[in-house]
Amino acid sequence: MMKIKFYFFYFLAVIISSCAGNSSNKTEHNESNLQKAKWNTGVALYSFNRFSFVDALEKADSAGAKYVEGFSFHKLGKEFNDSSMAAISDADIDKMKQMLKEKGIQMQSMYVGGAKNAEGWKYYFEMGKKLQMNYLVCEPEKEQWDMLDSLAELYKIKIAIHEHAKGKSIYWHPDSVLAAIKGHSNFGACADLGHWVRSGLDPVDCLKKLDGHVLGVHLKDLDESNNINANDVMVGKGVIDFPTVVSELKRQQFKGNVYVECEHNWENNLPDVTEAIRYFDSLSKR
Repeated sequence: MMKIKFYFFYFLAVIISSCAGNSSNKTEHNESNLQKAKWNTGVALYSFNRFSFVDALEKADSAGAKYVEGFSFHKLGKEFNDSSMAAISDADIDKMKQMLKEKGIQMQSMYVGGAKNAEGWKYYFEMGKKLQMNYLVCEPEKEQWDMLDSLAELYKIKIAIHEHAKGKSIYWHPDSVLAAIKGHSNFGACADLGHWVRSGLDPVDCLKKLDGHVLGVHLKDLDESNNINANDVMVGKGVIDFPTVVSELKRQQFKGNVYVECEHNWENNLPDVTEAIRYFDSLSKR
């Protein structure tokens, strides 16, 4: 009987030790995953929408950004015959590509507004292909979902659905974004943290709902939550809990783009953009 008791407790101890070891390995594995998580921090050129493309690019470079997001209604200035990105030639695109190359900056995405049909969308996909973009940010009509999914597959450029605030977009809530993503393998989300807060939503809860679907993040901060008219403020000085946001992005092993989108001090917001990049990068390295 004593031998039976001995072996029982011996094997019990072995099992407990094994479980503890497995738990420790899982913890180390999870911590390793968090350390490997990496994304590209840059600036949405919409932050500098008062300025030409040349000036906006110079500001992005001064802020230390190596990644930018363009927008289709950007008035590009005299170097592009005062056209917007919605109406430039192949030669202009080549010129833009050269300007980006000289600064060592990549335009990996672009916000697209105003495309009405397949031909209109093809224009932007062609531009995206020439500039080697990863995705187009947009808020498409439901009738365009299937067509856009097909074009995205053809061009190998994803669609990132953007969320404006409640009352301004059908995509203000993650559930509506997930509805569009369902059945469309080339769709993902552009997570706008500020607009979620304007709509009374918690950014971290929204990110969790979109786990695995986030292609890009628009980084902004607000002075108040659940208020459509809340004011844009310096990132880290408002109501958003950015350390928790960073932790969630790390948990998801997010490897997309985080773009500062500064919507205040329009005429002189370079210091704010620069500080936002520095602040978010400092959190990311913890």
